[in-house]
Amino acid sequence: MPLELGLVHQLFGAAGDREAGGGPLYEVVTCAVVPGPLRTNADFTVDVAYGPEALAEADTVIVPATHEEDAPETTGRLDAPLARALGMIRRPGTRIASVCTGAFVLAAAGWLDGMRATTHWKSAESFRRLFPRVDLDPDVLYTDEGEVLTSAGEAAGIDLCLHMIRRDHGAAVAGDVARTTVVPPHREGGQAQFVPRPVAEPSVRSSTGAARAWALSRLDRPLSLREMAEQEAMSVRTFTRRFREEAGMTPGQWLARQRVERARELLEETDMPVDSVAARCGFGTGASLRQHMQAALGVSPRAYRTAFRGRGD
Repeated sequence: MPLELGLVHQLFGAAGDREAGGGPLYEVVTCAVVPGPLRTNADFTVDVAYGPEALAEADTVIVPATHEEDAPETTGRLDAPLARALGMIRRPGTRIASVCTGAFVLAAAGWLDGMRATTHWKSAESFRRLFPRVDLDPDVLYTDEGEVLTSAGEAAGIDLCLHMIRRDHGAAVAGDVARTTVVPPHREGGQAQFVPRPVAEPSVRSSTGAARAWALSRLDRPLSLREMAEQEAMSVRTFTRRFREEAGMTPGQWLARQRVERARELLEETDMPVDSVAARCGFGTGASLRQHMQAALGVSPRAYRTAFRGRGD
């Protein structure tokens, strides 16, 4: 499927080193069980230069989607050539990720057993039946279990790649990639997939986007649920329900995450003291910011800044 394959090259290929004049941060190669021309679901082929030996040198392996009839989506098993190819992945710490139904390959290889994962919502029922040991969450855009990551359908693969770039090199680099490729810089993995829902009553507006945009421009001050609901001319109850459907979390959870994300950007890109960062993000005090960052990321603001800037507060 050319889109899923191409987005990996486009996004990781666009990541440049700011300190080294924009030099590439990743080398991206495509490999197949047998190199050469591969059929796609479009009216052209993809000529793959590398065989599975490339997997032995990879720091990150990303498995895109397929519509082949003998794929794990149907059988729940890997055919012998693919299984042997995946056996080439043997470097300790290699990161494994999937886009869309590529999660079936990861599950069939046993890499998702006991882990949280996602795939395209249309394939969720089949996935659950074939891989009961996997904790499938079909409602999110992507999952991150450390060295194993999965994403939902095509556009969610973009979100996952940006998330991985951000995790590797920080918000500034991921933001540059997003701007270069003209995509939103960051969507939380917990945001809901666009799964078809029953049509709402005509009197009920279906979007909470204006309230989110309004809140993002005011993260430095206290924001109430009622104020957010007023931006959409909804009752608090209706707004809360709509927000959960669209964002996959409560308004309060979303606000806390956005404040942490803003704090990450300020810690990475400025020398602002931690207490000032906390005030700019709506946490009030450095102690509150430390508590939220520890809960969300498992690190303190000082440790986070040190990791990305080589210095603490």
